[in-house]
Amino acid sequence: MGRHRTDEFDGGYQAQEPAPRRRSAARGRGRVLVPLAGAVALAVLLGVAAFVIFNRDHDCSAGKLALRVVATPDIQPALSKVAGTYNKALHSIDSRCVEVTVTKEAAARTANALGAGKAAADLWVADSSLAVARLRSEPAGAALPEPSGSAAVSPVVLVTAKASAEKLAGSLQPSWAGMIAAANVANPDGPGKKVRVLALDPQKNSAGMAALIAAAGSAKKAGQDKALVGALKELSGQIVADPGALLASLTVKSGSKVPVGVASEQNVYSHNAKKPDAQVVPLYPAEGTYSLDYPMLVLSKDAEVRKAAAAFQKELTTESARRTLRDQGFRTPDGKGGDALAKDKGFVSTAPRALAPPDAKTVASMAQTWSRLNLGSRLLTLLDVSGTMALPVPGTNLTRMQAISRIATEGLGLFPADSEIGVWAFSTHLDGQGKDWREMVSVGPLSQTVDGRLRKEALAAQFATVQAKATGDTGLNDTLKAAYTEMTKSYAEDKINTIVILTDGAGNDDPDGGVGNAELLSYLKKTYNPKRPVSILLIAFGPDAPKGKKQMDALAKATGGEAYVAENILQVRDFFLQGMERRLCAPKCDG
Repeated sequence: MGRHRTDEFDGGYQAQEPAPRRRSAARGRGRVLVPLAGAVALAVLLGVAAFVIFNRDHDCSAGKLALRVVATPDIQPALSKVAGTYNKALHSIDSRCVEVTVTKEAAARTANALGAGKAAADLWVADSSLAVARLRSEPAGAALPEPSGSAAVSPVVLVTAKASAEKLAGSLQPSWAGMIAAANVANPDGPGKKVRVLALDPQKNSAGMAALIAAAGSAKKAGQDKALVGALKELSGQIVADPGALLASLTVKSGSKVPVGVASEQNVYSHNAKKPDAQVVPLYPAEGTYSLDYPMLVLSKDAEVRKAAAAFQKELTTESARRTLRDQGFRTPDGKGGDALAKDKGFVSTAPRALAPPDAKTVASMAQTWSRLNLGSRLLTLLDVSGTMALPVPGTNLTRMQAISRIATEGLGLFPADSEIGVWAFSTHLDGQGKDWREMVSVGPLSQTVDGRLRKEALAAQFATVQAKATGDTGLNDTLKAAYTEMTKSYAEDKINTIVILTDGAGNDDPDGGVGNAELLSYLKKTYNPKRPVSILLIAFGPDAPKGKKQMDALAKATGGEAYVAENILQVRDFFLQGMERRLCAPKCDG
């Protein structure tokens, strides 16, 4: 009889015989179950393989690998959200699952900790490369690694309350030049009559530093250095510690001036999301702007932690992570924004024009400028009250005494409340026979009470009522020697110590003799100490002033100071600012 294959798995043949119906049914079930068993076995094998492959990247058998990320408060919530998703995916490095924690800390505080070698971070996300550049320019931060990427960007903008935006349009065009003009304390008739500019503390916030650098660049390009100094000095008295407080203050009505400040786009978005009833709007500077770029620096020395940091940084480049950042008001490093920065919310869809990034030297220079401008002031003003101060100023209804007193009162506005200021009047025999000076107000804090009123008020009252001595000559030399002796003796280490002389004369004019020119110059050269500098700022005006310019220059230069001759009395205002500007280089302003 013929033979046929009965089962492809049994390996044999058998005779063709009629099979019982029951046996046939059993053989039918075998043909179904045996292939199914094979499929199950294959699935098991594939599952094992998949498990091995999956756990190669998600193997936590050796425990956890902690990655400590420290980020600035504005971006920390978004990074924490990304980190939460990342941790759930069980990413591992050498059989240790990475566990990312993101804590918030102001960049300035982290920078200080890094400088002291006490930073508790494996990966630092600063708010700006400006902060990193500034730290790297200092000895304590010289070993800091270069940033290894950017987490996001957020342009720095001018900001005002939404309710005030239309009112502001007629007073200030959004620009850094406009900000300088509005803040310039020496331009009382400018836009500052209607606008009050608030500054974000540049020592604590990179957005504040970026705004100052942008404004300084605009001013220098326009040849407005004096206006810049006037603006910086005014802004130093309008400092707000953090963006949240600044934006909140913009919507509080206070006086007739419209408040304007600076912040990042993301700060604006965050504020508006939290306070829908107190909305603010961004104003994009015409010249372009800088952006907070959230640089990432790997600080850990551990090889595995560095791998974990690199892996998390790579995660931040994924579309999911970038969508999380855009949803919280940030732009991706290429400038792309999301729905949070929609046009109907006051933002622009395309990132504003970027200014060329400043180098480390520029950042360090601005930090030093701000620091020196905000050093305390200790100032003694010597006010000429000789007979010629009673002469009229051509083209005005004022005497020289009245005009210079008004300008001196205006000059008080340059100094914050903790400044120490005093005034002596000088002529000849002003305080008894042979004494050419009289103390009008002693040197001390403007906020201190003197005879029942604030020193600032006492100074203003003296300037308003002082009279020229009709028969008096100009006993400058005796007065200056006494003043220099006093200011040197009472030198304040934490302040800029200066003597300001306001006179209409050609120098010393003392019929009784007293200290001669050569004697005074020798005394100043001998007494001046560059480590404890007391500088002289001498401002002269009137037709006789040019005659004494040579001697005035010599006296001022001997102390690292400067002498100015005003062609008209109103020019004295500019010389106050130039004297203020010399604070930036003292005591080596002339090389």
